[in-house]
Amino acid sequence: MLILLGLLLLACTAAFVGLAIADNLGGGPHYDVTVLGHHIATMNGLALFCAGLALALIFGLGCLMAMGGGALYRRRSRRYRALRHDAAAADRERDALVARRENEEAAAAGAGAQRVSPAHTGSRRHGRHLFGH
Repeated sequence: MLILLGLLLLACTAAFVGLAIADNLGGGPHYDVTVLGHHIATMNGLALFCAGLALALIFGLGCLMAMGGGALYRRRSRRYRALRHDAAAADRERDALVARRENEEAAAAGAGAQRVSPAHTGSRRHGRHLFGH
């Protein structure tokens, strides 16, 4: 979002400056500033200089917003990529553990051995409690 706002600010500032220069090529001690045939102001040299500074600052703000938005986007995408990689690794590990457990149970069932559950051994170990279950 910040990138779009920055680029919009850059485009609007550049378009305004381009139109203002194209419409005001005449000289003199006082300049009538017009854009698309509409009179905006009558300015002297100092006022034009200050207006140029203001437009340059707005243009610089647009550049900073666009660059900051791009950096934020890259930082977020890097973080999300790392999280997706960690989640995929956890899924692979879980699948490997499930497959190993199934193989062990199949081997134990094939050998005729009976498995004793922890509830029958008298231990007081409980599983994790999930709220609502």
